[in-house]
Amino acid sequence: MKKTVVVSLHIGYWLLYLFLLFIILLLLQIGTRLKTQPLFFDYRFEAFFACFALLPAVLGFYTFYSLLFDRFLLRRNIFLLFVYGISVSVFIGLFCATVISILHYYGVGPGVFGENIYAVVTILIVISIIAILNGGMGLLTKGFIRWYAELKWKEELMRKNFEMELAFIKSQTSPHFLFNTLNNIDVLITKNAEKASLYLNKLSDILRFMLYETRSDKIPLNNELAYIEKYIDLQKIRTANPDFVTFKVTGNTGNVLISPMILLPFIENAFKHADNRKNENVIRIEIAMDNGQLIFECENKYSKSEMEQEFGGLGNELIKRRLELLYPLKHLLLISKNADIYSVKLAINIHEN
Repeated sequence: MKKTVVVSLHIGYWLLYLFLLFIILLLLQIGTRLKTQPLFFDYRFEAFFACFALLPAVLGFYTFYSLLFDRFLLRRNIFLLFVYGISVSVFIGLFCATVISILHYYGVGPGVFGENIYAVVTILIVISIIAILNGGMGLLTKGFIRWYAELKWKEELMRKNFEMELAFIKSQTSPHFLFNTLNNIDVLITKNAEKASLYLNKLSDILRFMLYETRSDKIPLNNELAYIEKYIDLQKIRTANPDFVTFKVTGNTGNVLISPMILLPFIENAFKHADNRKNENVIRIEIAMDNGQLIFECENKYSKSEMEQEFGGLGNELIKRRLELLYPLKHLLLISKNADIYSVKLAINIHEN
């Protein structure tokens, strides 16, 4: 939510609250029938009323809004929220009552800490109630702002995911990709029908993955790794060099969830721009799980004539933005291009997600 909208919400709330105080003062004016000395023009009464009704409201609202919401309500610790909320409200009541007494000492407004203990307790309770009621409104306001922000975040994430999936599906289901893959499989049929059938099944799995599994917000990391392995196998049939690409996975990848199609664009990009498939280690892909962190490294040798390498038509900004939406402050992406090697390093904190 834009800051101007948030500020407008706060201003609107306090204008409504001041209007309510105005109505109360007006009723008091009518009730007291002070025609010669109206309350609206009595600065002593206004100062007292501000400390009695406005100060605890502001303190309660912004204490709950800024501190208690993030520390307790956001973490769903309702018991501590209740305890701290009551404690803060009582403290605000004591503080405001003290301010009122100081004003009374200087001749502004009535005193609070007098001989009548019941009057003192009543005023403290009323001020505390004002603080906790406005604190509750602070929680509601912060909750609404956060809900709206998350709603807009999800909308943008869905749009970015859709753009990502559409671009990736287009690149993978293009006639060039399909015709090359099917043509390679067709050649294998006459040489090794069993192997050709295996590759055909892998192609089917890839298409199924792109069309169905990418709809989920999270998928098992092992599913993503299985897809990557099948994609690499399909790319390998275009060359007789088995050492053209190296793929290595280390660490415990079980019971780990990841957003789909996070790693695939980098790998697809590496194959797209890889130089000379007859050489060894043209593409190096390493994926590891280490202390709750997913570490991905992908390097490929590329032709010096390709000075502007992009992510398979997806664009750097689209991928970076998607990572920012999916893993805000929980990932580190480093992209470098040295001599004839294009390198991508990505680290994601999975445990914090």
